[in-house]
Amino acid sequence: MEARVLTITSLIFFSTLTQASESTSPDPSAVQSRTAVSLTELSRNADIVALAQVKDTDYIYTRSFPSGGSAFLKILIAYKTNLPAGEIIEVYEKGLHANECYFENPTVFEEGRRYMVFLRIDPEDSGRYRALPEGCALEVFVTAQNRYALKYPVDGIKITDKLDRWAKEIDYHDNYALLAEDDLSPPERNKLLAENLIVSYQDGYKFTHGVDLTTARSQIGEEALKRP
Repeated sequence: MEARVLTITSLIFFSTLTQASESTSPDPSAVQSRTAVSLTELSRNADIVALAQVKDTDYIYTRSFPSGGSAFLKILIAYKTNLPAGEIIEVYEKGLHANECYFENPTVFEEGRRYMVFLRIDPEDSGRYRALPEGCALEVFVTAQNRYALKYPVDGIKITDKLDRWAKEIDYHDNYALLAEDDLSPPERNKLLAENLIVSYQDGYKFTHGVDLTTARSQIGEEALKRP
């Protein structure tokens, strides 16, 4: 099943766990999940902005869903950090909530997924990182030209930037750009097919559009990438 930093299934599970204790007051995490933010705002509030790749995870699982622990990411391209490319960082998460920051663990036979990440230093442990309130990552695929592109449509963080202006058709040479039949609900699948954002491929589907990572980076104000 397609991994997402914010998975629909985990949200359903979280909703089931909390339904009995819900009050009439708004759930703060639900409010956050509706908050859209620009790439510049995300970068301004982050201590790390980088292209990173998942190397390993160490999670506690509850009913097959991660519910706490750490992921270990390798920095491929650093945009805002004093850490060099190749550095491994720890990203900690706890609990199930709207903007959770969990990553799929790669098997020994595959590379880890790549993301443009927006992370802050963990206030409880300065040696590791946490997600921003709005989320932590946008998935990135490798193209046929061996370049990087944000998957389009983006998910994981609600972005106010009009990324559709820069989204273009892309030939991905990345196994993570492939979808199995059951990775999408029928309404979602039909919508993406109608908009030509996925096409039938082998026994499933393949994403067809993206935003060149250099183009996405250019939308971030330079002041937002300056460290304090």
